Amino acid sequence: MKAICLVLLALCITQAAPGQSAASSPRNRSSLPTVEPGTFALEGMTPKPIILKVQLEAPVYPTSKLQGALGSFAPGTVVTLLAMSDTAYRVRGRARHGDVAGWVRMADMLSTDPNLNTNLKKLYERTKLVDELIQHKQVALGMTREEVQASMGKPSRKSSKVTAAGKEERVEYAIYDQVPQTSTGVNSFGQIVQTVVYVRVEVGTLSISFKDNVVSEIEESKGNPLGGGGARTVPPPVVGF
Repeated sequence: MKAICLVLLALCITQAAPGQSAASSPRNRSSLPTVEPGTFALEGMTPKPIILKVQLEAPVYPTSKLQGALGSFAPGTVVTLLAMSDTAYRVRGRARHGDVAGWVRMADMLSTDPNLNTNLKKLYERTKLVDELIQHKQVALGMTREEVQASMGKPSRKSSKVTAAGKEERVEYAIYDQVPQTSTGVNSFGQIVQTVVYVRVEVGTLSISFKDNVVSEIEESKGNPLGGGGARTVPPPVVGF
């Protein structure tokens, strides 16, 4: 009887544990658990949260389709921008019925920046391009110093100079590749065998110049680390955030 009770207790613990873990893990909690088609998330893309003010009584909806209002924001309410579509914002704030995160019409919101929508779309598109470059450890004209370091790591060497045009800085990266090398030997049966090992070898050097903290020039000072396509270009950083 005691053994049966122990087995039942173990089964209960095993079944309860995953649910408890999922509830307590921060990775399973998100203010935007799914990205709706035609929308994009903005939270965390800017150094500071983007704050908007409600200018008209603003119904708040569960989706960007703006159907089935959950409640409404009173005029003058301050909200934080989380995401956007072509016609709506997803915001977080204090509605009349309590704290809520949901979608509102753009026309109901007020921003101190008259070009907010245009700049946010530019920021989103640029961020996608830069993230792709960082993922593949590549650089492009228009990237910032911080973005280059996120992609390439710390440079091999740095230098700077001051001219009439201002201060220019230059960093240099040694580019490595895994090169296969074949060695021949004899195994325990007296047979001749070949073994391929990969050795980390420097194959090129990339020199990157910055002006006003943005990549202004990329030079292959040794080898061909950029490949046949040459240097890519991304739009300069979006100002105003």
